[in-house]
Amino acid sequence: MRTRSVTALLAAVLTALLLVPATPAAAHNSLQEATPARDARLTAAPTQVTLRFLQRLNPSFTTVTVSDAGQRTVPTSAPAVDGATGTVTIDEPLGNGTYTVAYRVVSRDGHPVQGSYRFTVADPAAPAPSASASSAAPASSAAAASTGTDAAGEPDASVARSGDDSRPVALLAGGAVAGLLVVAGIVLLVARRARARRTDH
Repeated sequence: MRTRSVTALLAAVLTALLLVPATPAAAHNSLQEATPARDARLTAAPTQVTLRFLQRLNPSFTTVTVSDAGQRTVPTSAPAVDGATGTVTIDEPLGNGTYTVAYRVVSRDGHPVQGSYRFTVADPAAPAPSASASSAAPASSAAAASTGTDAAGEPDASVARSGDDSRPVALLAGGAVAGLLVVAGIVLLVARRARARRTDH
């Protein structure tokens, strides 16, 4: 009997030791499933992103965002939480490219859990950039250079500056000529007075 009791006690202690390290990990929430899936390549743009986690979500502490390859945030609805699932609705159609889904939730023990993954939209029916649109920019730049205006139709700043710089030079030159004329007039006046004095004597 004593041997059986000792064996049962050792088995209980060993089981407890095995379960103790797993308790903190089990208390942390984790992503179980995602739609679109991680690294998925879609031929049609999704209208929603749905994430299913291990534990129930708190709507007040659940964040799900979508951003494009340029790190610009895609407009979405607030997360709709249903148990352990959170869903956001994408407000505008997604074009072809790579997108990042980022999430942040809270575990039962209050520990925040966050992560991200990517998916790609490759819709063969999506229109490709037209060649005329790409060639319009160089054409408008060349026209702007020849007319002295920029692409928005505003006068080129360098052309405007060159015209403004010539005005102060002309004003300075005219002032210098006027000054010389004044000095010449004074000299002539002084010379005439000097001659008149000599004649009187």
